Amino acid sequence: MTLAVLTLAALPPAPPATWPLQPRPEIVRGFELPPKPWLPGHRGVDLAGRIGQPVLAATPGRVTYAGPLAGRGVVTITTGPRRTTYEPVVPEVMVGATVTTGTVVGRLSAAGSHCLPRACLHWGLLQGKRYLNPLTLLPRRPVRLLPLTAQPADDAVGNPADTPAGEPPAGSPRAAKLIIAATAALTLTAGLLIRRE
Repeated sequence: MTLAVLTLAALPPAPPATWPLQPRPEIVRGFELPPKPWLPGHRGVDLAGRIGQPVLAATPGRVTYAGPLAGRGVVTITTGPRRTTYEPVVPEVMVGATVTTGTVVGRLSAAGSHCLPRACLHWGLLQGKRYLNPLTLLPRRPVRLLPLTAQPADDAVGNPADTPAGEPPAGSPRAAKLIIAATAALTLTAGLLIRRE
């Protein structure tokens, strides 16, 4: 008998995900998993929107629920072992329909909103009976560091003609290194002075 060994490279990539509201919405309330399943928490995220705004499928999958539930419209999309939920919505898809990322699944409703008097979409993610943070579905953007010194908008690399002789232009890598070195020197000096006292 031959045993097949799965590597990470052999696993299919996760389906692409997107925000269920466009443009990118404000997060009104984040995910708060309670320490015990029966305790109160917030099992999803609330995204600011407007009544009638299109609600998009965050991931591809199959619609496994579309209708009223506890006084509000709910759409559930199943992708493998995971389900994404969207509420309150007026569904525009039928159970059994296959959707792709970005497909309109309904319109945002005020009935049953978590954010009254504002309208917001409660977006949830479940794997089995376990609630997960739906924001983990979204692609992570690389961290971008800002320069240590301000730069004029029209001269991103600094203008040597405006800089006194011997000084690096503001925002240059050399200026940043000098600021870091000066900060380290001051910290070391302060530490030595405190030790003397």
